[in-house]
Amino acid sequence: MKTHKITRPLSSAGVHLVLGGYTLLALFPILLILINAFKSRAGIFDDPLALPTAETFFLGGFEKVIAKSHFMLYFGNSLTVTLVSLALILLFGAMAAWALAEYKFRGNRLLALYLAIGIMVPIRLGTVSILELIVKFDLINTLTALILVYTAQGLPLAIMILSEFIAQIPKELKEAARCDGVGEFKIFFQIILPLIRPAVATVAVFTMIPVWNDLWFPLILAPGEETQTVTLGVQQFIGQYVTDWNSVLASLSLAVIPVLIMYMIFSRQLIRGLTSGAVK
Repeated sequence: MKTHKITRPLSSAGVHLVLGGYTLLALFPILLILINAFKSRAGIFDDPLALPTAETFFLGGFEKVIAKSHFMLYFGNSLTVTLVSLALILLFGAMAAWALAEYKFRGNRLLALYLAIGIMVPIRLGTVSILELIVKFDLINTLTALILVYTAQGLPLAIMILSEFIAQIPKELKEAARCDGVGEFKIFFQIILPLIRPAVATVAVFTMIPVWNDLWFPLILAPGEETQTVTLGVQQFIGQYVTDWNSVLASLSLAVIPVLIMYMIFSRQLIRGLTSGAVK
């Protein structure tokens, strides 16, 4: 008995130590960017790990990014693409997950397998075909092209996660609603969606980050001045011979803000979504 009492605190401390170390490792690059964004170029290269002081404190990078570049346009493009893609992924993903989990029809398993393949095969392998299709529909250098690609990219994972959660909802709840004359759309929007909020938050966070940080498709499908996203717009401060590190770090600091805000909003639901499977 004494051995068990001693082992449990030690194992718990070991788990917390590992998680704490991983947290520091994950947050270190973000902290390094934020710290150096408020320092002069000399302060960055002299001691990149030091906090800004009265001598090294410098806001020139933020002033150049906001006043002398089109950063706010790029930021708005990224925000538009991310939010619209996220809304479409959550809506269509939840509806498709409801259909796969609730209704049994011929080809149900084959369709689920097809969507699972969409998770395993990177969408970038089809870049040439996607580019040809976008050019054919005259969508090059438009935000619509990015929204369509990101929606297709995020749907397989969203459907897989949401269908698993929907399958765990008791059938009696849905049958009772049908017996009361409630239509399928009302059952889905008024009963199912509120019950799978943790899963929706999980999908939202895991979908938003790759879309917001992506450089590949904006560079290929929307490289125009009016359609550039944040990740692509930051590249203008990186030259072949000279790099404006103050502007680069300031841009990256501003670009991190939406991701942090969204995580703080959905963090509780995200944790519930990640741990619900273990609890059950």
